[in-house]
Amino acid sequence: MLTTYNENEYSIVYNGQIYNTNELKSTLEDAGFTFDTTSDTEVLLKAFIFYGYEVVKHLNGIFAFAIWNKNKEELFLARDHFGIKPLFYTIADDTLVFASEIKALFEFPAVEKIVDSNGICELFGVGPAHTAGETVFKDIHELKPANFAIYNKYGLFIHRYWHFVSKPHTDSFDETCNKIKFLLEDSIKRQLVSDVPLCVFLSGGLDSSIITAYASNYCKNNNLPPLNTFSVDYVDNDKNFVKSDFQPNSDNYYINLMVEKYKTNHTNIVLDTPDLAKYLEDAMIARDVPGMADVDSSMLLLCKNVKNYATVSLSGECADEIFGGYPWFFREDALNSGTFPWSIAISERQHLLNANISYKLNLRDYIDFRYNESLSDVQILDIDSKETAEKRKISHLTLNWFMQTLLDRSDRMSMYSGFELRVPFCDYRLAEYVWNIPWEIKAYKGREKGLLRYIMKDILPEEIVNRKKSPYPKTHNPTYLNTVKSMLTNIMNDKNAPINDLLNRDYILEILKTNGSAFTRPWFGQLMTGPQLMAYLCQVNMWLERYQPKIEI
Repeated sequence: MLTTYNENEYSIVYNGQIYNTNELKSTLEDAGFTFDTTSDTEVLLKAFIFYGYEVVKHLNGIFAFAIWNKNKEELFLARDHFGIKPLFYTIADDTLVFASEIKALFEFPAVEKIVDSNGICELFGVGPAHTAGETVFKDIHELKPANFAIYNKYGLFIHRYWHFVSKPHTDSFDETCNKIKFLLEDSIKRQLVSDVPLCVFLSGGLDSSIITAYASNYCKNNNLPPLNTFSVDYVDNDKNFVKSDFQPNSDNYYINLMVEKYKTNHTNIVLDTPDLAKYLEDAMIARDVPGMADVDSSMLLLCKNVKNYATVSLSGECADEIFGGYPWFFREDALNSGTFPWSIAISERQHLLNANISYKLNLRDYIDFRYNESLSDVQILDIDSKETAEKRKISHLTLNWFMQTLLDRSDRMSMYSGFELRVPFCDYRLAEYVWNIPWEIKAYKGREKGLLRYIMKDILPEEIVNRKKSPYPKTHNPTYLNTVKSMLTNIMNDKNAPINDLLNRDYILEILKTNGSAFTRPWFGQLMTGPQLMAYLCQVNMWLERYQPKIEI
């Protein structure tokens, strides 16, 4: 979009959704601005003209945008508070090249596909997570979340406009509950506004059930049709499900409770094992790097299927990061690991590299550097209890690393399918309020997300309020293991497969022989074990074949 104001010309390219558009528009109209469209793009552009660089402090939403000021010959770039929308850039031939996808940067002739030692460490040391601001490609960066940049004849200047501020929590317990309830309901209502068909992803867990409850009531109170909800399952999962500490129960019983209570129009999307494997490459292309294996491809397929019914969905992601829902907030082995608690199999990761590369690179050193670098950014208060101080650290790591990986997944997989996914729990106002709630209150009665459970006790069925956390459902069908094992075996049987130039062939063969158990611990998150590791290695080979990066170590 292009507009002229006070004889100056402004142009904008923009990806996202501004949730406080109406308030911004009202302020701008009071200041004398007029509008030719109903789009948030025009509101955003004129808000920039009005507020200048400070515009980012007035936005509530998901966004990545660039605005060109013709008279000043200056480009302004900005990204939302949690980096839900992507923005990548590089400087080549004295030109700033930027895009929402890395692959688009490669269309500029001077941009090279080079992976150096840092890139290898990102892929195999912290992957599928990544260091904020970095990519696996040399000299290709992302604008960090909550940052804006100015590019002009003097160069590129980057500024951070928001971060968590640690301060005493002075509200009473009842005041805390009421504020959370208000902020959460307000976030959900804002994100329900849409001019295209909208739905909610419902897993029967606490987080998606909260959104379903509020969204269903919103539809009822505004005389709208019943809320459409969708869940994901896998062929024969009911026959193959096995309880574990991380996944204690399946979803169907709890989904039915919510559908019955709130009378939603529910559809269960059932995915088949061959498709999960088939779409591993599409999932990799959507990210431009190897990702969360079938956890990615299943999300891609879910969005692809739901797109037949709706264009936008609300999802319960980010509640675990904000309210303390993951097992590593409670498990001593994770808390005392001295590293990212979702990725503790460091020696096994090192062993994946072939001898020549392993000799040159120490993944533990790189991981330790990134881990300590991240922790140095945490603000601990003198009044924090020992437990609150400890949990601030683990929360900071989870919010800035693990949550970012899941947000990347949600945005890339949905947008690849022409679908939009919104995450109401990731409202920066809610997150910054909860950040300062003492852990003893946040983990009320010693439960994961205990405070959130208490707040929702009169809104949700008791079984859901008390349900133990269960992660995004994965397939338990043994044919998936057999499928990805066969795929990786075929790659290993190809002596020209590019993965052989990077990785320890003997170790991969051992992993195949033992169905993944040679890699002794989950290699990422809660459920990414043998089959997902094999799938990740398949994605690495697919990535090397498609992108053909130059390896410089």
